[in-house]
Amino acid sequence: MSFRTEPPYTHGSLPKTAVVLVNLGTPDAPTTSAVRRYLKQFLSDPRVVEIPRAVWWFILHLIILPFRSGQSAKKYASIWSNEGSPLKVHTEKQAKLLKGYLGERGHKVKVVYAMRYGQPALPDVLRELKADGCERILILPAYPQYSGTTTASIFDAVFSHYAQERNVPELRFVKHYHDHDAYIRALRKSVQAHWDMAGRPDKLVMSFHGVPKRTLTLGDPYHCECHKTARLLAKELELTPDQYMVTFQSRFGKAEWLQPYTAPTLKKLAQEGIGRVDVICPGFTSDCLETLEEIAMEARHDFMSAGGKDFNYIACLNEDDAWIKAMAEITELHLIGWPTIVSPAQHEEQVHDAQISRDEAQRLGANQ
Repeated sequence: MSFRTEPPYTHGSLPKTAVVLVNLGTPDAPTTSAVRRYLKQFLSDPRVVEIPRAVWWFILHLIILPFRSGQSAKKYASIWSNEGSPLKVHTEKQAKLLKGYLGERGHKVKVVYAMRYGQPALPDVLRELKADGCERILILPAYPQYSGTTTASIFDAVFSHYAQERNVPELRFVKHYHDHDAYIRALRKSVQAHWDMAGRPDKLVMSFHGVPKRTLTLGDPYHCECHKTARLLAKELELTPDQYMVTFQSRFGKAEWLQPYTAPTLKKLAQEGIGRVDVICPGFTSDCLETLEEIAMEARHDFMSAGGKDFNYIACLNEDDAWIKAMAEITELHLIGWPTIVSPAQHEEQVHDAQISRDEAQRLGANQ
């Protein structure tokens, strides 16, 4: 029999509110051993791979990890920055900037970031928040579109952690924001800024991370939410249906995934005489291996080798001001009813802290 033990409850302490920005994760280093650890944790999640555990254990440990870890490590090395993993650097900066924006809007909240796989581990972050007296916690996934393979896995990890706790905080979760006006506007601003400098392409390709097709037939709304994001963005950009298309990347294994697949589609577009394509990945809010290596490098090579003339990758939202403001709007919507608004005097202090957060975020990216 197990007992849930923890420090005694302190009567009279003022409860705090925290926002946890959770991203997928990244290896600690672009090395075979680090990538192997990361892939083992990631691909062991039954939300990610829905194959009978006994069968998948042999495939994972005897085929995938021994052979794929080294290959993936080389890919990570090609996009690693001076500050480390781009995904981790961007996510940390987003959390700092989000704290600043919320502070300027008069909210007194703690904002931290965590990874579903890798470091900083989500359970460790939740333990630190408890030690700091946080009794209200909002979980904000970095995924605009909901999927059981991503968002639900974060929820699983949170529930699993608190299943071992006696004093559970008040919890709220952001399920999705694929059609939130501010998110769509941030995407439009990003694309338009690129077009203002480089002109419009023959085709805009919106590439989302793929998932097995069976997830759609089993009731996962991800496919529909990706297409809704694309429709709303196309409307904001005043694009006709023939000027853009939706594709899905990062296929893994032999099973059928959501189609059309990004790489073959780009080759086909080039062969059909499409001279210039611009590719954006609206499902990623931070640049990472799947955008910087798979799209900006591999997909570019595929398109140009097939006869394409000009390929442009439009970066993720990262620390774009419009995106940080959108994150603040989404967060505020889910903070309604929690006592986070401070007094005018405290608000002045919050504005000062916001500048500190921006300075810290800028420092993190100075050497990239």
